[in-house]
Amino acid sequence: MIETENLVSLFLETRKHTEAICKPLEIEDYVVQPIVDVSPPKWHLGHTTWFFEEFILKPHKPGYTLFHEDFAFVFNSYYESVGKRVVRSDRGNLSRPGVAKVYDYRHYVTAELEAFLKTEKASELTEVLLIGIHHEKQHQELLMTDIKYILGHNPLLPPYSSSFSENPIEKAPAAWISMEEGIYEIGHDTANEFCYDNELGVHKVYLQPYSISSKLVTNKDYIDFIASEGYKDPLLWHAEAWDWLQQEKITQPMYWHSIDGEWCQYTLKGLQKLEKEAPITHISYFEAFAYAQWKGCRLPTEFEWEAAQHNFNWGSRWEWTESAYLPYPGYTKAPGAIGEYNGKFMVNQKVLRGGSVATPKKHTRPTYRNFFQTNLRWQFTGIRLAK
Repeated sequence: MIETENLVSLFLETRKHTEAICKPLEIEDYVVQPIVDVSPPKWHLGHTTWFFEEFILKPHKPGYTLFHEDFAFVFNSYYESVGKRVVRSDRGNLSRPGVAKVYDYRHYVTAELEAFLKTEKASELTEVLLIGIHHEKQHQELLMTDIKYILGHNPLLPPYSSSFSENPIEKAPAAWISMEEGIYEIGHDTANEFCYDNELGVHKVYLQPYSISSKLVTNKDYIDFIASEGYKDPLLWHAEAWDWLQQEKITQPMYWHSIDGEWCQYTLKGLQKLEKEAPITHISYFEAFAYAQWKGCRLPTEFEWEAAQHNFNWGSRWEWTESAYLPYPGYTKAPGAIGEYNGKFMVNQKVLRGGSVATPKKHTRPTYRNFFQTNLRWQFTGIRLAK
């Protein structure tokens, strides 16, 4: 079990990093919500603070005084059992509380929790404290991708930071990694390392022989797909995906712009020429599946990915898999509101594995199961082929 001193350090480091992510923002950037999936940065700052207040300080710290009695209504996300909340689509309508007040809230709760972590009672709450810390790390990645969406859909395409590099290039040539048929162990089995409940339950799966690419699909690869009119071929797409293409008029990856016959990409450094050797990103499951079909390949299952992951580099893109997001054998939800964290989303979602350039340090591992709906692509999502 993690020692109290290390827990305090991890907590404070996490809280500081969230605020560092917001440092390049203009005050007006904090409130923008272009679409329902993208939350205003101000809301992320408040929500990650509310989580610690609601699940740790409020029920467990003797004599704790709420910072503001209405903040639970403003910053609750989807915890139905905790109480009423602002509708998700209305988060961008909250001009109040102001940014300064939200930072006051953060600093108040951080100080209160830091003091509480040094008490004997806090040692009994290590598990929920770690969930809170890693919950905030999840929101750090969401902050990065939401900020990119906000700025990347501003007509001026303003840069966020000149130092954030989001397109690392894999220099080694692509190769097929052959995996033998057999029984493989899947799931998290390290007792002293944090994981989410959806990773628990080490179990065996039987896999047929398969091959998986050592390298992610690149922008150059994907240009060939576009040039061959892959977006216009209904035989490559699921029926639901084809409807999505027509309705949303999708013809290329998110953040791609064709300027004077040349592909450019909006990055957090601003609009740049497309780096053709960089891995494709901001791709929906629909697009990943269609590309795999076009190549005469398929996407790996999450079990194939986990069994093979030690053979290739991963972590620059969340990688779509062919697996539905379902519970592992023996999965049980935690009691109370914490049980709403993962289990209630195990329907109509696909699993992604790996991590991305926006995933915080100390937050990913081979067993991590990310999940999103099939049409979403504002995260740093990419493609690894299998056959």
